[in-house]
Order: sequence, then C-alpha cells, then structure tokens
Amino acid sequence: MKLGKKIKPTRILLHIVLIFGAFLMVAPFLWTISSSLKDMSQIFLVPPKWLPDPVTFQNYPNSLTAMPFGKAYFNSFYITGLVVFLNILTCSMAAYAFAKIRFYGSNVLFILFLATMMIPKQVTMVPLYLIMDKLGWIDTHLAIIVPAGLFNAFGVFLLRQFIRGIPNELEEAAVLDGANPLRIYWSVILPLIRPALAAFGIFSFMGIWNGFLEPLIYLSTPEKFTVPLLLNTFKGLYFTDWSLMMAGTTISIIPVIVVYIIAQKQIIEGIALTGSKG
Repeated sequence: MKLGKKIKPTRILLHIVLIFGAFLMVAPFLWTISSSLKDMSQIFLVPPKWLPDPVTFQNYPNSLTAMPFGKAYFNSFYITGLVVFLNILTCSMAAYAFAKIRFYGSNVLFILFLATMMIPKQVTMVPLYLIMDKLGWIDTHLAIIVPAGLFNAFGVFLLRQFIRGIPNELEEAAVLDGANPLRIYWSVILPLIRPALAAFGIFSFMGIWNGFLEPLIYLSTPEKFTVPLLLNTFKGLYFTDWSLMMAGTTISIIPVIVVYIIAQKQIIEGIALTGSKG
C-alpha cells in the first residue's frame, strides 16, 4: 500500500466485521481443543477459562481406550471411501447423460431430479427406513452406503454444469474414431472434469465423515458404529464425560483438517465454480 493513501472507513469497518465473524466461526473449535485438555472440574467454570490449568493430556489416550475407536475409525474410513467412490462414479455418469445425451424428456427428468433437493430429509426417513428393513439392511453398513452412494442430486447438478462446458467437437471427434458413449465418458469426459471431481469428492468426504443421523437411525451394534456415533456414547443418561468427549471430538476432526489442508485449493475452486457455471 502506498504511503499517504487514505484508508476508507468502510474498509476498516469491513475488516472488523470479517475478523469478528472469523472469531465466531473458530471459537467453538478452539473451545473444543481447550476443553479436551481440562479435567471435569474446569469444564463448567464461571467465568470460563480458555487456558486449562493444569493441562490434562491423558484425556486423549483415555478417550481412545474407553470406546472401540480403532474399529470406529476403520468403519468411518471404509464407509466414507466407498460412498465417495460411488458418488463420483454414479454422479458423473448421470451428469454426462443429462449434459450430452439427448433423449425424450431429459430436461423434465432433470428438473424432477433437482426437485428432490427441496424435499427435507426428515420426510424420507421413515419410508427409507422401511425399505432398508424390507431388504434386511438394518444394523448393517449397507443402509448407509447404498442410498448415499447411489443418489446425490447436488453432485449430478455440479458435474453436469462442468460437462456442459466441454466443446461438442471433442465428442464428435471421438465418435468419428468409433468411440461409443461409454468410451467417450471414460476417455474424454472424465479426464476433462478432474477438478470438478476433486472438489465434489472433497465435499462428499466431509459430509459422509461427519454424518451422524443415518448411523444413528440404522446402526445399533457398537462394533459397527462410525466415529460421530461412537462419540455420542460418551453422553450418558445421568452423566456425560465432557473431557473425554471433547478429546475424542478433536481426534475425529483430524482427517477433515488434513483433507482441507491438502485440498483447500480444490475446495475453494469448487465453491467458486459452482456459483459461476450456468
């Protein structure tokens, strides 16, 4: 910034508002970490203490041994991995069909498909539970993997917008070379939408990893619990060990933080391009 250049009051006010908003967003996360290092006597002190005294690092190993977190982490990782893979595969195929393959009623079908995004999840919980019960999938991971992996209207919409931006000449050239639609999808479309696939995969990963409602509805055996559901078991009917819960929560968000640090560029681009593609 050049010396002598005046700083507008509105710009100062904007930065103050942004800093305050950033603090509001990060404060719960900082409080979680602080509480994970406290003993129970410090959790509900009034006024609250941000810095634990003394620091109790033992909460972390205690939280991991109090519950079968090793199994829960395995469950969460493989469920999330399968759902993300299925989402990328099925959503990209459906997006390609809606974007490039012309068939009777495609636009109407796509609108109806998007309309499902306006239906609250609470409306479909009971019918979906009955379907899972008829299939014998209650208390199995299939009830979590299959519906989430095979249907994601947002993913189809996002990828369709990217695929529509691919020039038709590339597809026509592939047809002249004898490629069928499946070959075009695999060899032409997928390589060109890798940024969109990466962004969508990250969104899907974070949503499934943090998912709580579906495991709560369908799972009842502790050995099949995911990490968010197992954390809920620290909350008892008469007593909640908040120190261990906060320690377990802090550990559980490490994979999400790692994914964000590694792929923050794709996340930001995905958010920006979602709004810019028409």
